[in-house]
Amino acid sequence: MIDDGSSLTVEMEEEDSPATAFAPREPPKIQRLEESVVNRIAAGEVIQRPVSAVKELVENSLDADSTSISVVVKDGGLKLIQVSDDGHGIRREDLPILCERHTTSKLTKYEDLFSLSSMGFRGEALASMTYVAHVTVTTITKGQIHGYRVSYRDGVMEHEPKACAAVKGTQIMVENLFYNMIARRKTLQNSADDYGKIVDLLSRMAIHHNNVSFSCRKHGAVKADVHSVVSPSRLDSIRSVYGVSVAKNLMKVEVSSCDPSGCTFDMEGFISNSNYVAKKTILVLFINDRLVECSALKRAIEIVYAATLPKASKPFVYMSINLPREHVDINIHPTKKEVSLLNQEIIIEMIQSEVELKLRSANDTRTFQEQKVEYIQSTLTSSRSDPPVSPLLSGQKTQKVPVNKMVRTDSSDPAGRLHAFLQPKSHNLPDKVSSLSVVRSIVRQRRNPKETADLSSVQELIAGVDSCCHPGLLETVRNCTYVGMADDVFALVQYNTHLYLANVVNLSKELMYQQTLRRFAHFNAIQLSDPAPLSELILLALKEEDLDLGNESNDDLKERIADMNTDLLKEKTEMLDEYFSINIDSNGNLSRLPVILDQYTPEMDRVPEFLLCLGNDVEWEDEKTCFQGVSAAIGNFYAMHPPLLPNPSGDGIQFYTKRSESSQDNTELGGNVDMEENLDQDLLSDAENAWAQREWSIQHVLFPSMRLFLKPPAAMASNGTFVKVASLEKLYKIFERC
Repeated sequence: MIDDGSSLTVEMEEEDSPATAFAPREPPKIQRLEESVVNRIAAGEVIQRPVSAVKELVENSLDADSTSISVVVKDGGLKLIQVSDDGHGIRREDLPILCERHTTSKLTKYEDLFSLSSMGFRGEALASMTYVAHVTVTTITKGQIHGYRVSYRDGVMEHEPKACAAVKGTQIMVENLFYNMIARRKTLQNSADDYGKIVDLLSRMAIHHNNVSFSCRKHGAVKADVHSVVSPSRLDSIRSVYGVSVAKNLMKVEVSSCDPSGCTFDMEGFISNSNYVAKKTILVLFINDRLVECSALKRAIEIVYAATLPKASKPFVYMSINLPREHVDINIHPTKKEVSLLNQEIIIEMIQSEVELKLRSANDTRTFQEQKVEYIQSTLTSSRSDPPVSPLLSGQKTQKVPVNKMVRTDSSDPAGRLHAFLQPKSHNLPDKVSSLSVVRSIVRQRRNPKETADLSSVQELIAGVDSCCHPGLLETVRNCTYVGMADDVFALVQYNTHLYLANVVNLSKELMYQQTLRRFAHFNAIQLSDPAPLSELILLALKEEDLDLGNESNDDLKERIADMNTDLLKEKTEMLDEYFSINIDSNGNLSRLPVILDQYTPEMDRVPEFLLCLGNDVEWEDEKTCFQGVSAAIGNFYAMHPPLLPNPSGDGIQFYTKRSESSQDNTELGGNVDMEENLDQDLLSDAENAWAQREWSIQHVLFPSMRLFLKPPAAMASNGTFVKVASLEKLYKIFERC
């Protein structure tokens, strides 16, 4: 009995064993998909949304040598897309295979792709539409007395072509698009969005094909949303489609290359100037007359505009590029919206350089809307201390200054600055000592030491700074007037009758670098109250640079790098202390930093980055290169970067709101939460103090010191550090009739 029971138990365990329960199943059988399934999958790739169908039909009309193309759309194209043209039409004998896959009149063999000049070539567009919609074609060819109408479903004719009355050309109706693709149709319920894409497509087509008239309207509407006529010039086409405000702010740009090594192309187009205002970039790009997209070119142009026109709106760009057809691969995307170019990087770089040159040479004037400012009596009354005006001698005539050359502000008169017109002056100033006057006197008294270190390498670096000085910028810096901050990086300054945007970060970085060289081995010092350990600071900088915050596998490597940099800086402590007043004690603690400008202390949050730069970016073996690298690191550290805390005066105020559960519950219940109660007042106060201190330092320390010490290098004239935004003489030319 025991043996039987035991054997039964063993057998049951064997039946329930994991090996039996998870036995490998046989591999699934590979089957050939039905033709209808294959065609429907392909149709979903080619016809992604209604605008894809419109693009294919319009390109077919252009291939038919049409001079007029009309588009009618209902419900964003889901219910009806009707495209009519006056082209050569379709022959009666071609109608039976018109909507079959891979039937085309554009090519016969693969090699024809390398010399293709038509828009379409795959022979899939019409076929794809018949698999996801109901398609009806009405056409007539030259010499026929009547046309033919036929309907298609799943690539085949539903009936024989019927004779009907027709006008010259072809009319194709696509009805009930995606009727058999429920998921696709539900995602395209916003008809306004899809209709807007169709209007945008035809607007772009109308610009380039200015020898064809286009129209687009909603079904039942009388007025067309796109209506272009045959125009002799492309600029006229842009004016008729996008309006006068766009056309008047465009500049023509052309690039041509006949490099025998293979980079051969011609580009012509229009780009917007500094007066154009828009919220998004519009790039209308045609390559060999084919409307395509190129994200790399778009990004390159946006970079140029961002660097040349700070805080400018997005540009409008139209470009037509022509290059040998064998250099273009048009068969890389089902909808043909992208192409692959030979030497694409070189072409984009040449176009980018030409656009930048065009912008810089044409960016002399900008127009601004006039804003009415309240009259402030206190800013206009003359001071009692002004010297009396001496009467003119008899017979002496006044030297009248033309109004278009009258300087509105003076660098020696603080009342000419922007803030003087925004708030009334205080009447008890004579009773108090102005902090501004104190700072000015200190800055002017603190001249460069005449006795620099007797090192030829330092003398060579200073001589290099002097030899690279731009005389025009030097005159501007010496006599400019600080107007105010335009944003976090750029300040408005005026020189004579010109208004400039000046990059504060670049200017302060160069000033600190030059001052470090000129004060070499003659620094005052900032003594740290609590010496900071180098290894911890460098490790903190390494962690801030690591983008993969969740990866802990590199912590040991970071610690080793921090220890190596610490040991290196400890070895160089004698040289750093003697020449740059950077003191590192025997325990590896930073205890002293140099004073580069009086009344200015750098942002201590950037000390870790500064120490990491000293350890990694300085070439310690060569004397001249070493001094240059350390001075550059000090210049970058002492530069007046924007504070790390977001600016609380703009959208950055959202950074200082508290995210408590009670406030979230109150919001969900529909209560109105007072924003001021949710602000972190301590953090907000620190940010306001930091930004206010920076702006004060820029106005009262940086610009007075620049006038005394800075010798701007020639590179600043072309790298966006100084950008002219207005010229009084040219503004008078614009408004002289007012």
